[in-house]
This record gives sequence, structure tokens and C-alpha cells, in this order.
Amino acid sequence: MEVVGATGSTNADVAARARDGEEPGLVLVTEHQTAGRGRLDRAWETPARSSLTFSVLLRPHVPPSAWTWLPLLTGYAVQAALADRLPDIALKWPNDVLVDDRKVAGILVERVETPSGPVAVVGTGINVDQTLDELPVASATSVVLESGESVDRTELLGMVLGSLHGLQGLLDDVDALRTAYADVCSTLGRTVDVHLPSGEVRRGEALHLDAVGALVVSTEEGTFTVAAGDVVHVRPAG
Repeated sequence: MEVVGATGSTNADVAARARDGEEPGLVLVTEHQTAGRGRLDRAWETPARSSLTFSVLLRPHVPPSAWTWLPLLTGYAVQAALADRLPDIALKWPNDVLVDDRKVAGILVERVETPSGPVAVVGTGINVDQTLDELPVASATSVVLESGESVDRTELLGMVLGSLHGLQGLLDDVDALRTAYADVCSTLGRTVDVHLPSGEVRRGEALHLDAVGALVVSTEEGTFTVAAGDVVHVRPAG
């Protein structure tokens, strides 16, 4: 484990080191990430020392078909680590961590090719101590705002890493992972707007996850599967 005062992106740093031969197991933590990226290349930046921001280098020893479950597993591990402190915590497919539909943590998993084979860079950002004024959007929240208690970020890091390590075995049993994930996924059963990479937006009901973790959505025109895209929960009218 390494801790740095500031960096552009822990994911970019870990990916570069992986290409240079770094062995899996590296955990890089920063006090201030200045050019972080979320899903769909969204910016991810928070005030210094207000978040828990880190990346882990992993090499899952599972079939290639199971790699698609790694982002969902990571979200599930973060949710499980925070559940005792935040009882209403849930997941939005694929791996946003929410409290009452407000985002408390985001995850970006990237596959990196190296001379010794593919590895996964698992980046996690958890809003820990931000006040309302420090949150970038109204749809975000922080652990302290939801729990009303100060949080030790070192302790929280240990809890999340322990959860991720302990749950990695679920990649060998994706049926069990799918069941466990579905139990804490607030997307399933909801009306959602799916923003596809093409720019198209389709509305429907999120039904379930398929064998590779993609979201199956029912619309008036029929059922379709979302492997990549942004899902927005639609609040009931009134």
C-alpha cells in the first residue's frame, strides 16, 4: 500500500505501473485526486482529505466471461463495507453506491494489458467528510452527512479492502454473486432511463441481470439488454 499527497488519477498511475511490470496487489491511495475519472469519462474531483480515493491492482484467476462481473462485485463489496454505518445504502447498476438515490461512492474498473497478461485496475472514490457546500451536485452525498458521525478514513479503507478481498471468491460462482447483488440493487424493479453510448435514451422497467451482469430492461417495444450505458432512476410521479 502506498499513500501519496496528490495525483491526477490513481487509476492512471496504477495502470502505468502495471504496464511497467508492477505485480498485482498494489493499493495506491491519494489524499487529493485532481484529474480523476468516473464512468463514461466523467470528471471526479473532491476537496483534499475529504474522500477516500484509491486504486487496487488485481489479476482475477477466473474465465474471461467472469471479468464482466468485477465492477459489480466491487460495488457490492463497497456497499457491504458501509452497510452497518449506512443502513439505507444500495447499488445502482452497475456499481454506483447510493443512499436514498444520492451517490456516496463511485467505481471505475479498467482492464489493462501487460506483458504478463491482463490485469484489472479497480478505482474507488467514497465521499467521506464533504459538507453540502463541498458536494459537486445535488444528487451526491457523503458518509458524514448520512450517518451524522465523523469517519476515520484509514479505518474505512481497511473495511473496504477487507470486503473486496473476502468477496472475490464470488467471481467463481456468478450465480451466487448475481443473487447477492440483486438483493441490494435498487435499480431492479424500477422505471429507468437508459442513456446508450449512441446518444439514444430508452425508458423501461429494469427486470434482472443476465449471465454476464448486463441489465435486462422491458419496454413497450420489447426487452433489450444493456451492457454499457448510463442508467437514471425515474422517480414516481407525485
